[in-house]
Formats: sequence, C-alpha cells, structure tokens
Amino acid sequence: MGVTNLDQSAQADLTDRVDALCRHYGMAPSRNTKGVAHENGAIEGPHGHLKRAIEDALIMRGSRDFGTLGAYRGFIDEIVGRINARNAKRIDIERASLKPLPVRRTTDYEEVPVRVTSSGGFLLKKVFYTVPSRLIGHQLRVRLYDDRLDLFLGSTFLQTLPRGRATPSGSHGHVVNYRHVIHSLRRKPMALMGLVYRDQLFPRRAFRDMFAALLEQTGEKAACRMTVDLLALAHDRGCEAELAAQLEEDMRQRRLPDIQALRTLFAPPPDTLPGINVQLADLSSYDRLVGNATITGEAAA
Repeated sequence: MGVTNLDQSAQADLTDRVDALCRHYGMAPSRNTKGVAHENGAIEGPHGHLKRAIEDALIMRGSRDFGTLGAYRGFIDEIVGRINARNAKRIDIERASLKPLPVRRTTDYEEVPVRVTSSGGFLLKKVFYTVPSRLIGHQLRVRLYDDRLDLFLGSTFLQTLPRGRATPSGSHGHVVNYRHVIHSLRRKPMALMGLVYRDQLFPRRAFRDMFAALLEQTGEKAACRMTVDLLALAHDRGCEAELAAQLEEDMRQRRLPDIQALRTLFAPPPDTLPGINVQLADLSSYDRLVGNATITGEAAA
C-alpha cells in the first residue's frame, strides 16, 4: 500500500485502520520487501489489467457518461465479473480454506465531527456542504462513506447527503441544496451575486439560464430579486420541475417571467384547501366563570 504521499499523521491513521481491519477479519498482514519488484506484482499486475479492461470497455461503449451512480457500478461489476469468471476454479480452491466471517461487518465509513457555520454549512475534505439553517452553530457527527454522508446530531440521524469531491485542480467542491439557503437569500437577495457556489445552487439548468437572461436585461439587483423569488416559489410550492418547464417556455418566447402570474399558476387548487370553521366562545361564559370563582372564594373564607 503506497502511503508515501501522505503526511506522518495520515500514515499512522491509515496503518491503525488497516491493522483494525485485519484483526476484525482474522487476517495476518505482511509487508513486501522494499526494492523487490515482483512482490508487488500479485496486486499491481491484476490492478493494471483491470484498469486496461475498463478503458477498453469505455472505448467500445463510446461514452464515459452514466446516468446514475448505480449504472456506473453495474458497468464495473460486469467487467469484474467476467475477469473473476476466468479465475473461478482457483477461487473455489481458496474458498474451501476460508474461515467464517465475523457476525457483523466492520465499519465501512469514517466518522468525523463538523460544526455548522453561519454560512449554513460545513467544510469536509475540501468540499462545502449546505444543511438546513436550523443547524447553524451545532456540532454534527458525519459518517463519511464512499458515495454519501450520513449526518447525526448526537445519536439522532438527520439526513443523507451525496458525497462531493474536490476538483482535479485542487480547489474546493460544493454540494449545495437551494432549499437549505433560500430563507437567508430571501433576506439578502443580492448575496446571490457573490456566492462561490452559485452555479451549484440552481437545481435545474432553466433557473441558471433565466438568471443569466435577467442579468443581461434587467441588471444585478432585479435579476437577483427575481431569481430568489423563483427559487422560493419552487421551494414553497414543490413545483421545481414544472416551474423549470415554464421558464424554458418563457425563454423560447423571449419574455421575462411574471412572478405574480407564476404564483397564481402554481397556487394550490381551492378545493384542496381545508375548510376551517372556528367556533367562538360566548363571552358571557367568562362572566359566569368569574362569578362562580368569587362565590367559591367567599364561601371558603
């Protein structure tokens, strides 16, 4: 395992975690001999073969884009399965000598404490994550998996966030949900101009394109106000997809959105609103109550 690119504390942490993994599964770790190249071959050789097989499959596929993480994982599983099928006999021989696994899996996550800042989020491994504003100032426990983060406040599970990655250039990444910050943006719409994660804030391309069109035609102040109103409408009425489609139509017609008309369009139907009949108490009943209390008090005296 190459750890020469890690600092001393990270190397020690990785060593401790590998030792714990081996103890959990009853394995005996060993080190290869420095400078003896063939001792690395048992791992590095098959690893290189797998990388080349994946590269060839991507070329044959004609695209490196996958609709979902599950689709990509299925693609990799198929390649690994074909490679393992060629080694099935040798795997079966080794399987007969394997001991039973422990009754529970070892932890497959890293637990990290984070504090939610006044920005409405936290920074973890060079990625900024937004969370609901009610968590500002609280310390959370984050279980960091390969593909997600599970957030806990004390022992209470809060929510799951997709895991982000820093950019190849080393700059910070962002995992942003506009629902987490819309309340603060309502108070200061012009903050939209200075947000470093503004492009990640827009839930769909139509919102981003409309913001660009508003900037060009109305100026910064009006564009920020209108865009925040649109995001707030999508949040309040749960109409993100439908609103995005309407914005796309507005741009095709080369017209600016009418926020009042949109609020009316996406208002809940009147027949879905519950009818509430409030029965007001007769005020004379309070007089009788006070009178009874006075009589009771005089009798007790």
